[in-house]
Order: sequence, then C-alpha cells, then structure tokens
Amino acid sequence: MSDQIKFIVDNLNKEPFRKNYNLITFDSLEPMQLLQVLSDVLAEIDPKQVVDIREEMPEQTAKRMLSLLGILKYKPPGNATDMSNFRQGLVIGSKPVIYPVLHWLLQRTNELKKRAYLARFLIKLEVPSEFLQDETVADTNKQYEDLMEAFKTLHKECEQLKTSGFSTAEIRRDISAMEEEKDQLIKRVERLKKRVETVQNHQRMLKIARQLRVEKEREEFLAQQKQEQKNQLFHAVQRLQRIQNQLKSMRRAAADAKPESLMKSLEEEIKFNSYMVTEKFPEELENKKKELHFLQKVVSEPAMGHSDLLELEAKINEINTQISQLIEKKMMRNEPIEGKLSLYRQQLKRYVSKLRSKSTVFKKKHQIIAEFKAEFGLLQRTEELLKQRHENIQHQLQTIEEKKGISGYSYTQEELERVSALKSEVDEVKGRTLDDMSEMVKRLNSLVSEKKSALAPVIKELRQLRQKCQELTQECDEKKSQYDSCAAGLESNRSKLEQEVRGLREECLQDESRYHYTNCMIKNLEVQLCRATDEMKAYVSSDQQEKRKAIREQYTKNIAEQENLGKKLREKQKAVRESHGPNMKQVKMWRDFEQLMECKKQCFLKQQSQTSIGQVIQEGGEDRLIL
Repeated sequence: MSDQIKFIVDNLNKEPFRKNYNLITFDSLEPMQLLQVLSDVLAEIDPKQVVDIREEMPEQTAKRMLSLLGILKYKPPGNATDMSNFRQGLVIGSKPVIYPVLHWLLQRTNELKKRAYLARFLIKLEVPSEFLQDETVADTNKQYEDLMEAFKTLHKECEQLKTSGFSTAEIRRDISAMEEEKDQLIKRVERLKKRVETVQNHQRMLKIARQLRVEKEREEFLAQQKQEQKNQLFHAVQRLQRIQNQLKSMRRAAADAKPESLMKSLEEEIKFNSYMVTEKFPEELENKKKELHFLQKVVSEPAMGHSDLLELEAKINEINTQISQLIEKKMMRNEPIEGKLSLYRQQLKRYVSKLRSKSTVFKKKHQIIAEFKAEFGLLQRTEELLKQRHENIQHQLQTIEEKKGISGYSYTQEELERVSALKSEVDEVKGRTLDDMSEMVKRLNSLVSEKKSALAPVIKELRQLRQKCQELTQECDEKKSQYDSCAAGLESNRSKLEQEVRGLREECLQDESRYHYTNCMIKNLEVQLCRATDEMKAYVSSDQQEKRKAIREQYTKNIAEQENLGKKLREKQKAVRESHGPNMKQVKMWRDFEQLMECKKQCFLKQQSQTSIGQVIQEGGEDRLIL
C-alpha cells in the first residue's frame, strides 16, 4: 500500500496535475477532497468530467464516475458483494476503494485517454426494433452505422501513419533543402547562360551540343532496345526448350505407360515424400528455428538511434554544401571557354540522365505491355484451336475405345500423365525452396556479421554506460530515500508548528476583537453619560427657555398632544357608532328605491314593446289592451 500511495503522489505532483502533495498530506485528505482528486484525474482523461463535486449530488458523482470507469474497462477486485461495497465506498470516498482506482488510472493515462476518445464515437446507441420499422429511422440508423465504420477505418489509417516512422519535421526539412537546391540550380543555369552568351558562335555550339546529346540518347535507346530483343530471344528459346522437354517427357511416359511401373514409381515417390516430411524437413525446420532465434537475439540488441542518424544526415548536408560552394568558386574563375562548356554540360547532365531514364523505363514498360497483349491474344487463339482439336480427338478416341472394348483407357492415361506432371512440379518446387532457404540463410548470416561488426563498438560503449547508469540509479535511490525520510520529519515538525501558530493567531484575533468591542461599549457609555448630565442640568435649571430644551419636557409635550388626539378620535368613534344604525337604514332605503326605479324602467320598456301590437288603456286601476 505504501508503494501504491508513493506512486500516486509522485504522479499527482507531475504535469498536468501539480498537486504538490507528500505522503503525509495526501494520506490526511478528507473523503470529499479525495473524491475531488479522483474527479480531476478522470477529467484529465475525459474533459467532459471537469466538475466541482461540491456542486453535485453524491449519487450523481458516483453514477458519473462508475459510467466512465465502465467505459475504461476498470474491473474492481472481488465478486458481486465486493462490487456493491465498491459502489458504496466510491460514494463515501473510502481510501481502500479510491487508492486502487487512482493507481490504475495513473499507470495508463495515455491509453485511457485514447479509449475515452474512441468511446465518444464507437459506443453504439441501441434503437428499439419497433422504431426501426420506420423508414426514416432505419435510414438514419444505417447512416450512423456507416459513419461509425468509416471512423474506424480512418482511425486505423491515422494510427498506421503515426507508427509508420514518417516525420512531418523531416519532410519539411527535405522540402526546404530541395527548394534551396532548386534555387541554386536556377541561379547556376542563369549564370552559365550569361557566360555562354559572351562567347562567339554560341548558338552554333549549343546546336551542335544539342544534336550530340540527341544522338547519344538515340544510341543508348538503340542499345537498350537491342538488349531487350536479346533478352526476349533468350526467353523465347528457353520457353521453346521447356515445351520440347515437356513434350518428350509426355511421349516417353505415354510409351512406357504400364500399371506395374506406374505403381512402383508412385510407391517410391510416397516413400521419398514420407522421408522428407517425417525426418528431413523437421530437422531442417529445427535448425532454421535455432538460427531464427539467434537472429532475433541479434536484432533485439540496441542499434543506432534516431539522433545518430540525424547527426550523420547533418554531416552529409554540410559536405554537400561545401561541394556546391567549391563548384561555384570554380565557376567564378576565369577559365577557358571549353572548360566552361564542359562545366555547363556536367551541370545539365543529371537532369538529362533523369529524363532519359524515365523515358526509357516508360518505353520499356509500354513495349512489355504491348508484347504481353500480343502474346495473350495469340495464346488465347491457340487455346481455342487446341480445345476444339482436343474435343475432336477425344471424341474419336472414345469411339475407337468403345469399338475395341477398352473404354476409359484414355482417362486413365491422362490421370497418369497428370500425376507425373505434379511430381515434376513438386520436385522443382522443393529444389527452388531449398535453394531459396539456403540463399536466405547466407544473406542473413552476412547481414548479422555486418551488424555485429558495426554494433560492436556501440555495444561496448553501451555496456559501460549501462553500468554507470546502474551505479547512478542506485546512488539516486539512496539519496532519494534519505531525502524522503528527512522531508517526512521536517514535514511533521512543520505541521506541528503550523498548528501552534494557527492557535496563537486565533487567540490573538479573539483578544483583538474583544478589545475593540470593549472600546466601543466604553464610548457608548460615555456618550450616554454625557447626555444624562446635560439632561439633568437642563431639568434643574431655573431658565424656562433652557428647561424647554430638555428631553423630558419634549416627551411630556408629545404625550399631551397624543392624548388630545386620542380623545378627539374617541369622540369621533362615538359619533360614528351613534349614527351607524340610521345611516344603514337610509342605505337600505336607497337600495330599495333603486330596485323600484329599475322595476319601473323594465315595465316601461315592456309597455313600449306591447304598444306595437295593440293599445293599452288604464281606467279605474285596470289595464285594457285594445287590438
């Protein structure tokens, strides 16, 4: 557990956390602080986890952490009961639960970052089957799956490019170097053109040089064409000899075709093959495995690093620049015209040779393709003719066999020929395989010897450096253990002193606050005492004007005014109580009067409506309607 805590503290003190913990302070963290540390580590792996757990419910914190740990494939130790204890310990911030999680996360931070990044795009959303019946939902789900597969492919290609060894910095350096060389060549060509223009009859000389170059190119082309034709003739002769040999062997096999001889040859071939498979090949395979194991040991030895290669490349570039500077200096000298022209030809020779080689390769490939096409057409036509001829001969042969009473003889003959051909091919393949394996072993042995000779001084120096590194590592571990013990003692003393200082500061603050409070109370009492003294003087004074200024007189006057006001309000309340009954009756009468008038209004409106039908006459307290 102590090694685990030490590993956690060391990693938390590094980038990007920079917590500045030691063993004592980290072990004394509260559960909430420990959960915050775990949340910070998870946030470094997945930026979506940047949360202050003081603003989050404990259940949400545990759910968030458990979901991310499930995506990262963290497996808590134990069975299902221990799993429930793990969840509970994660909620309350238990150290036996948090420490193993932190140790596991800090051991493989880069790997988990990659896993969390991929989980954002590769965790598939499960759509219920009833929703997939909809065409729009099904098409969208299909597009989602296609995009997921495309992301997988692109990510694999990206990882392959990252591990392929190509460096953008090296490519940029190469491009810049090539651009510099291009600029130098352009300047050089312009300078040579200016020099050539000053020579008499330079146009004629350039024309002659151009014709010479064309003739040389033509000569090289004709020589290459001649060599290609020779090679084609050689291949054709070899093909003819091979076909003739096959024809002779087939005729010989057809002439000597007897069941006893064929069975005997097959038995001999089976014995030979069983010997090769059971004895010879296993022995050779074991020897090759030993050689391969030895070669793997040699390859596993440390070779030249990238820094050594960069140093060699820098030296090569420096030498090339020196060579180009020397050539420019030579060009600046006043040399004869022929020397200048020869230098001009040498400078352009590389460019011409590149173009010539490319055109030659193109012509050669084009010619090979044309030959292949012609030969393919010829062979295809020959195959058709031979198939027709074979069918006719086969039909005639079957007819003759039926007449002679030996039907099936030709089929048996073909099978025997096929078996003999397979045997010859197997023998040829065996010979080529053994030759290739022996050649490969020779190459590997030579390569191993070269690598050994090249790496011998480096390995010797590396051994010395390894021994020195071990000594320094041992010394560093001893010093570090001494430092840790001393730091732990000093840290404990410092924590005790800090606690004492904190207690004394609190006492000082309490005394200071008590002092200020007492001073404030004294000042308030002094002010009150001064006011009481002034009041007594004013009250005892014989001067009426001064006496009126006393607070007692002012309060007495205010009390008298308030008593008079209360008396008036009580009288008004009494009058209101006495007139309340008659006033309520009068209000009721007015309401009844209002209802009566409303009733009359309705009656009048009704009478007006009836007048349109007939005439209403009122006589003797009666209403009569006359139509």
